[in-house]
Parts: sequence; C-alpha cells; structure tokens
Amino acid sequence: MAPVEQDALAVREQLFHERVRECIICALLFASLYILCHFIITHFKKHTDFTAVHDDEDAAVNRIALGLCTFTLAVALGAVLLLPFSIISNEVLLSFPQNYYIQWLNGSLIHGLWNLVFLFSNMSLVFLMPFAYFFTESEGFAGSKKVGDAACPPCPPFCDTLLTQLLQGIMARVYETSVVLLLLTLLVLGMVWVASAIVGNDAASRQSLYDLWEYYLPYLYSCISLFGVLLLLLCTPFGLSTMFTVTGKLLVKPRLLEDLDEQLSCTRFEEAAVSHRI
Repeated sequence: MAPVEQDALAVREQLFHERVRECIICALLFASLYILCHFIITHFKKHTDFTAVHDDEDAAVNRIALGLCTFTLAVALGAVLLLPFSIISNEVLLSFPQNYYIQWLNGSLIHGLWNLVFLFSNMSLVFLMPFAYFFTESEGFAGSKKVGDAACPPCPPFCDTLLTQLLQGIMARVYETSVVLLLLTLLVLGMVWVASAIVGNDAASRQSLYDLWEYYLPYLYSCISLFGVLLLLLCTPFGLSTMFTVTGKLLVKPRLLEDLDEQLSCTRFEEAAVSHRI
C-alpha cells in the first residue's frame, strides 16, 4: 500500500474513532441527565399519579408520559448546563493544552452537543410535551377496544390475551393523540403564518409554507422563547416575594438584642393589672 493511501486511511480511522468517542460521550452525558431527571420527577410527583392506577392501560400510558416528561426535563437541564460546560471545557483546554487525557474536550464535541440540544429542544417543545399531555388525556376513538371493557366482542383465539388488548388500547390512544396533535400543529402554523403576513409587508412573508423548516419553525421557536422569557420576568418577582414570606414564617427571629429587664417590667405591670381587675 502506498504511503499516501496509508496516510488517508490513518486520517479516516482517526476521524472514525473521534466520531465514535463523541457519540459515546454524548450518550453517557444524556444517560446521566436522564437518570438524574427521573429521580427528580419521581421525588416530587404524587404517588397516586403513576403507581396507584388500577387499570393496566392507564398505568402503561402514565409510564409512557413519565418517560416523555423525563426526556424533556433532561433536554432542558442539558440546555441549561451546556453553556457552563462549554466555558469550563475551554478554560481546561487552555490551561492544559498538552494533556492527552483531556483532548476529548474539543470543539467538535461542543459543536455536536449544541446541535443535539437544539434538535431535542425543538422536538420536545413542538412534539413531545404536547404529545405527553394529549396522550394522558386521550381515551381512544369511539369503537376502539379497551382493556376490561365488557361491551367488546370476543377476540379471536390468537389475540385473546391481555397483552394484545393492552396494545390495542394504547394504539387507540396513540391514534387519537396523533390526530389531535396534527390539528393543533396546523392551527399554530396557520396562526404564525397569518401573524407574519400581517406584520410583514413584503411578498416573501405572504408566500405559502414552502420554507417551513427555514423560516416558520425558527420564527415559532423564537415566539415561544419570547413568551417564556416574559413569563419568567413576570413570575420571578412573585416567586421571590413568596419565598421570602415563607422563609420569614419558618425562621425564628433571634432574641439576642432583647432587653430582659424591660420584659420583666412588662410582665409585672400585666400581673398588677390582672390582680387589680380581680
């Protein structure tokens, strides 16, 4: 093999190993965030929400919704921690440029993490959170078979099992949730398109939805982000005031600067007043 081909093969092999290393690091980071978020949600949720459900179908639906909410919280936590992670990794690389064991903190890894967080945040915001809500509220279309439903006709022998009925009930809810989510997506996109057509005066703002991915989805993401920032600015003062109020009620005020002689005098006057009334 020629030296040029060996060098090209070495470069391709190095790129392959770097890509595999980045995928493993991203998977480990996301798995750690997912486990942490799962413990956080299971700690703060009510036990009657997911564990004390007597219907197997409702219990399975609640477990799926719990997984979707845990995934969304892990993505949100990753988006919050990504900027400090980028700054710290950059400082570590600048402090130890020749260290072999920290060379995996490179720009390619940070860029890949930013792309994954942006993709998963859009997917969670547009699809996963609405799907989890509508999925828990759905009951399936009329005529769909339910677990434990006495009005359902008997199933054939090859599907007369509880697992098959459970899957049928879950798929009925999935169909209903998908239809509702599709209608909601069309409604939101139509509202965004009309708003952009009203605000903009050029012909590009009034064209059809051909540039959906390049224009309308980022515009929708920006609108939702702006709404979240405004909600944060409105709720932060109320949250701080509530926090200080609760803290003031729970904490005991120190009595280091109180005058004991004055308290004794007040107690004697109160005792004299009571004795005079008696």
